[in-house]
Amino acid sequence: MSTTATDTTHGADLRRKSSAVVGTEETRNVVDITQLNQEDAALAAQFGYTPVFKRDFGFFATLSFAASISGCFATVTTTFLYPLEAGGAASAVWCWLISGAGCMCIAASVAELVSSYPTSGGLYTCVSRLAPPEWVPSISWITGWLNLVGQICGVASSEYGAAQILLAAVSIGSDGTYKPTASHYVGVQAALCVFHGLVNSLNTKWLAKITTSYIVFHGAVLVTCAIALLACCDNRHNASYVFTDVTSASGWTPIGFSFLFGFLSVSWTMTDYDATAHITEEIDDPARKAPWAIFIAMALTYVLGWLFTIVLAFTMGDPADALASEYGQPVIQIYYNNLGKAGAIFYAVCAFLILNTVCLTAIHSLARTVFAFSRDQLIPGARLWKKVDKRTDTPILAVWFSVFWCAAINLIALGSPETINAIFNVCAIAMDWSYCIPIICKLVYGRFTPGPWYMGKASTFVNCYAVAWTAFVSIIFLFPTLYPVTAENMNYAIVILAAIFVCAGVYWVLGGRKFYVGPIAEAEVVVGVQHEKDDSSVDKTAM
Repeated sequence: MSTTATDTTHGADLRRKSSAVVGTEETRNVVDITQLNQEDAALAAQFGYTPVFKRDFGFFATLSFAASISGCFATVTTTFLYPLEAGGAASAVWCWLISGAGCMCIAASVAELVSSYPTSGGLYTCVSRLAPPEWVPSISWITGWLNLVGQICGVASSEYGAAQILLAAVSIGSDGTYKPTASHYVGVQAALCVFHGLVNSLNTKWLAKITTSYIVFHGAVLVTCAIALLACCDNRHNASYVFTDVTSASGWTPIGFSFLFGFLSVSWTMTDYDATAHITEEIDDPARKAPWAIFIAMALTYVLGWLFTIVLAFTMGDPADALASEYGQPVIQIYYNNLGKAGAIFYAVCAFLILNTVCLTAIHSLARTVFAFSRDQLIPGARLWKKVDKRTDTPILAVWFSVFWCAAINLIALGSPETINAIFNVCAIAMDWSYCIPIICKLVYGRFTPGPWYMGKASTFVNCYAVAWTAFVSIIFLFPTLYPVTAENMNYAIVILAAIFVCAGVYWVLGGRKFYVGPIAEAEVVVGVQHEKDDSSVDKTAM
């Protein structure tokens, strides 16, 4: 592994210095790297982290995990509303093509960084290697909190979307007599959060098995649904309508501005690229397998998502009818109109199952993020959240920390069901900027050491485009998607983001800047057993 013996000067020196600053509240583990496999030895030598997880993810399981994060079929089902409302068929089709290219640049840039710095901290850890030492604490603090909040919002919105799809299927089954309310959505999503927390409390090998079978199921559902829609639709639109008709239902003018709101569907579907980074300490040969899994999974999502969106545009009928769906989901209405009651229920349930897998993997990734951030004392209660249960080899308390906040944030819907849309926007903005900050550090400071997965001469251009694209769409995602703007349809993403920055800023001022020094080493690395400390001080969980 090319990173085993490299990059130990700047990174390791910084971590040893950081540990000295933290003090001796906890005795650091002594890790004998001669007793570890190659990947765990690299983790200890390069980053000063004690290996605690089993590497149960091979390449196919890792690829399935990366693909499951997007949940293309299900996430298109829950977000097709945005481009349809913004500009009709053309917005849905072209926003996927344009925004997907920008998302691919972000994904490639993230894959490049993950290859060089494969730890559970993900892009947050990269900052300690890419920024000057004096800037590491403040930059990594911002990056870490953006990433954490973005993931929480991402899981919360996925859980809420799963509840919407499930209750839409129930409504169809009752022939419309059952009308779900906001309290029903909140109750179901909370129950789903608990279920996903229980699964993630099990040994990691179970999740690896689930995601391995998922990719086959997902592909089969997407392909058969596309074929069924095209075969059963009696009134398909022509190509001219699909690719050129722009009809806005948003109320914004000029219509070209309204068209841009369609980017949200793609950015929400093609995000959380670093979820795979957060399980790199559970992947065999992560410096190669993790970045390839990220890139291939996002490329498949890009192509298949675009093609499926085109199919929906051809078969959706009157867009006003889809938008006015009594089931609350335009795509579910399209299924119902073309495939009948049974077909609509079947594919709604398929979307629900797929989105459940998205939530399972996303909570897994979030829990590993909480574990990694706690290891570096980024969040309150770090001593609790970084504990790993010896029976299951999982950070169970970190899992339930994640479950609690993902369920709690959706309580917003009880006060204003429309406000829940802001969670989608916050997810896209916060996650993408948590990626772009390390990318900017890479471009500005020139401290980057390439890993096995590297774009070569194209790297700088791709990185710059990723940052520019994120800046562009972030502005769009802060606008209300409907006009005129009222208290009910206001985009509260800016309020949520402001609250996040205020809370993180206050925490930093009151105590964070005093004890937080960025990613820190928790292990003293030795070669062989010739050291002064007794063997009992070695962390047996690392062996």
